Amino acid sequence: MSEIEIVGTAAGDARITWHRAAGKRAPRAVLAVSHGAGGGIEARDLRALAAELPPLGIAVALVEQPWRVAGKRLAPAPKVLDAGWREVWPALAKPGAPVVAGGRSAGARVACRTAEELGAHAVLALAFPLHPPGKPEKSRADELLAPVAAGVPTLVVQGGRDPFGRPAEFPAGPELLEVPYADHGFAVPKSADITQEQALTLLTDTVAGWLSLGE
Repeated sequence: MSEIEIVGTAAGDARITWHRAAGKRAPRAVLAVSHGAGGGIEARDLRALAAELPPLGIAVALVEQPWRVAGKRLAPAPKVLDAGWREVWPALAKPGAPVVAGGRSAGARVACRTAEELGAHAVLALAFPLHPPGKPEKSRADELLAPVAAGVPTLVVQGGRDPFGRPAEFPAGPELLEVPYADHGFAVPKSADITQEQALTLLTDTVAGWLSLGE
C-alpha cells in the first residue's frame, strides 16, 4: 500500500507518494524520483520501480512537483523546479536512510543539478534529456556530469531509440544502461526482440543491483 504526504513549498504543495520498504525495519535506502515536464508519476518506469524495490528493502518516494499537484499543464522554469525539490528533501531524508535522488526526464535534470548540495547518496537519471530532439548541439551534458564531478555515483537508464539522446551520444562518466528499442517513455514496439515486460524487468533489476552495490 502507498501513503500520501503533502509538503508545503513556496510554490505550493508538493505531494509524495510513499511506497514503504517491506518489513518492520528501516529501509536500506530511499529512492526519491520525480516526474518529467510532460507527465506524472504514472509513468511506466516509475510505477515499475515502486512495485519492485520495496520488497527488497528499498523505499520508493514518488514526488509530484507543486505545478503538477495544482493541475497546471506547463512546468515552470528549472530554478523553480530545483527550489521545490530542495524544500521536499527534508521529508525524503526523514526515514534516516541514504537518499538516492532520481527522476525521469526533467526530473532527472533536477536531481543532477541539486545532488551535491543536498548530499544525495547517488543519482538515478531515467530518460535523461541530453538534448532537445533533433538538436544535439544544445547539449545538457554539463548538468549530467555535475554529480559525477562531485563524486556522486550516477546511473543513467536510457532507451535505445530515445530522441532526447541515444545511449551512444552520452559522455563518459556516469554508468549507463541501455534499454533496447525503448523510447523516451521506455515504451517498446511490439516488433522488438524484447517484450515490454522484459524491458521493464531489465530496468528494475539493474537499478536494484546498482543500489545494492552502493551500500
